[in-house]
Amino acid sequence: MEKRRALYHLLRQSSKSFFDHLFHSTIEYSPSQWSSGPISNLGRKTKHLSWYAAQERRNLYSCSKGNFSLCCRLYATVSAKLVQRNPAFSEINSDDINYFKSILGGNNVIQDEDRLQAANTDWMHKYKGSSKLVLQPRTTEEVSKILKYCNSRCLAVVPQGGNTGLVGGSVPVFDEVVINMGLMNKIISFDQVSGMLVCEAGCILENLESFLDNEGFIMPLDLGAKGSCQIGGNVSTNAGGIRLVRYGSLHGNVLGLEVVLANGTVLDMLGTLRKDNTGYDLKHLFIGSEGSLGIVTKVSILTPPKLSAINIAFLACYDYFSCQKLLLEAKRKLGEVLSAFEFLDSQAMDLALNHLEGVRNPLPPSIHNFYVLIETTGSDESYDKEKLEAFLFHSMESGLISDGVLAQDINQASSFWRIREGVPEALMKAGAVYKYDLSLPVEKMYDLVEEMRTRLGHSAKVVGFGHMGDGNLHLNVSTPQYDDAILAQIEPFVYQWTSKHRGSISAEHGLGLMKANKIYYSKSPEAVAAMLLDPTTKVQALVFFSIPPTLKCYLTERRQKKAKKVN
Repeated sequence: MEKRRALYHLLRQSSKSFFDHLFHSTIEYSPSQWSSGPISNLGRKTKHLSWYAAQERRNLYSCSKGNFSLCCRLYATVSAKLVQRNPAFSEINSDDINYFKSILGGNNVIQDEDRLQAANTDWMHKYKGSSKLVLQPRTTEEVSKILKYCNSRCLAVVPQGGNTGLVGGSVPVFDEVVINMGLMNKIISFDQVSGMLVCEAGCILENLESFLDNEGFIMPLDLGAKGSCQIGGNVSTNAGGIRLVRYGSLHGNVLGLEVVLANGTVLDMLGTLRKDNTGYDLKHLFIGSEGSLGIVTKVSILTPPKLSAINIAFLACYDYFSCQKLLLEAKRKLGEVLSAFEFLDSQAMDLALNHLEGVRNPLPPSIHNFYVLIETTGSDESYDKEKLEAFLFHSMESGLISDGVLAQDINQASSFWRIREGVPEALMKAGAVYKYDLSLPVEKMYDLVEEMRTRLGHSAKVVGFGHMGDGNLHLNVSTPQYDDAILAQIEPFVYQWTSKHRGSISAEHGLGLMKANKIYYSKSPEAVAAMLLDPTTKVQALVFFSIPPTLKCYLTERRQKKAKKVN
């Protein structure tokens, strides 16, 4: 009961301070800049749904107001270049530096220009901040001390893992303090019986994969950025990847978290139980919250056993409809051994062949319209291979496959995966790229690619690839250089089209700075409101979207009227 009261008190205090902060916001609200439709029943001044996220900020702020603490990442609605730094937040001074050195040591308080540049710039070089300080904590206690101090000093901070994100969510916008988790990279424990791995948030995904490989297990997620990305960042963005079709999302595989809130409070939710039905399962608030509610410091994750029989086929299809039918047949005929179903179009293949070193066409000499990579994983090599070969023979006979090859060894299997996972790298080498990570009904996925090609004509190359097995399209528009005229043709069309077909504008990359205000294309007004604090309810919740003062006043009036009725 005491634990429950303490938790309620913590959420209550954080929420109240959030509203207090908004009265002091310096951002001007201009409804003409937003494309979202009107909201009913919120008063004349709350005409646009985008007002729910009016400040173009998406960093974890720590700032004290009286006895209350603020813990939120504020999301964007206008272009980053229109945002002004909020003067309510302090600037770093020599006293701050000395304090951080006293708890971290001089080597872990980074002010070197070269290292700062790397921390300030995202992987795609589209977003760049001006932070003058990077902190590298080694323990949860140090993270807590950092945030508690920043809370008292009203310093803005941004948590950072491997900085491999694609939506500008892991770099500063202004001069925020960067808290890099890379030194918290210890594996705490591993249970051979349950497959439960407990580790710190800074562990690199590929290192965890290597550790588990020696133990006879694998990670339930696998990403192209696995050599750099960190598990804390994976959890904070609810990263998907190529194994999701087999093992599901991190919401199902993460069993516990340790998180530090902006006021320095440590939430110990680091359970390792498959079943725990005692109150709210709070860890799910932090999975996919992109650092907006707190910094993940430890993770417990369920890992599946490594199966010995792995088979990979690289196939060619005449059209997208054949890819769809092939997926349906794969689910029916391969069933329990199907572990990946990826697709890419001819433009993606062309980019990989021309921009990736050492990549060769697995199905020479021609380029086919579509390619599908299928992976099966099981425990009986001869049975699984026979099952896959029968499936491929039937698919070839029925005309679903126009050509194909089965990997004969691990090197050939790796070369197949290199093509699929190397497409983002090839796009970067080709020039400027506009990237969109979308969830759509499988039958509609490629319609968007074709409509975008029609819309843009010869001004850009439109590329489609992704995780077809779980309906995740990576739509990319490649151009020699960034062009506002081309961007105006892409947006908001791509979001409107996705919304029209009841898709999601962020399947696995998150919102970040790029798509913060675009949440309204995927979530209803009621759903967005549920993410916000409603003062009229008895139990208050954590908040991570910015609410404009007009809406705050409206909700306050409702609360006062309700209180009068009760009295």
